Amino acid sequence: MKQLLGISFWMVSILLLAVILTSLGYRFVEALFVSTLFLPGALAFKFLFPKISFEDKTTGIKNVVFLTMGIMVAEVLFFLIAHMYICHFRDEMAIFCDWPEIPSLLTNPVFLALILTSLAVGNYFFETWIGKKYPDVQKPITFISDRKHITLPPDDILYVESNDSVTTVVATENRSYRNKTPISQWEAILEPHFIRVHRSYLVNKSKISGVDIDTISVDGIQLPVSRKYKHIVRHCAQNS
Repeated sequence: MKQLLGISFWMVSILLLAVILTSLGYRFVEALFVSTLFLPGALAFKFLFPKISFEDKTTGIKNVVFLTMGIMVAEVLFFLIAHMYICHFRDEMAIFCDWPEIPSLLTNPVFLALILTSLAVGNYFFETWIGKKYPDVQKPITFISDRKHITLPPDDILYVESNDSVTTVVATENRSYRNKTPISQWEAILEPHFIRVHRSYLVNKSKISGVDIDTISVDGIQLPVSRKYKHIVRHCAQNS
């Protein structure tokens, strides 16, 4: 259900953009084709911008500027190629193309930034609403610890600690289990309900009870937070 609703957001957005683009001289089918080209930029806004760290504000701002410029240049190239293709197709179909120049709005960075930001922000709030209306049912996780099969609900896990080739799964009720699965694989298994706070620690977001400058409290246990992951922890704390 959640995946279908997520897809429906993008489908409706594309249709609305297509309606807008018909006012620029495109026929609806052409406008629909052009409107799909907003998706790469919107998805880049959605997935890449949250990963930018502002631990060093100057570097963070530079990364935002460079990423924005890169997305804008890529989008303009997409639109130029699409417009050339549409004009060529019209010529082949013996339909006179009386607007050989690409509409100026599609090369206007302010317009592009407004549309892409609206899509990314709209999708964020839509997904937040979906998450509240249809909360995830977390499936139990089975792994091997000391040659025994252990099955735990993810919500029982407080954090995962990596120590060289051995990881330790620390759970509620003072339980802990040794395991040889790398912490990177645990991160892939447990996302998005867990976050990395250190090269050696992966914690359950729902169990975070406090955040300090260099530490995080998970069910009363203090764990270190490395500089690399401070912005992730801060973002999680602000949205909890």
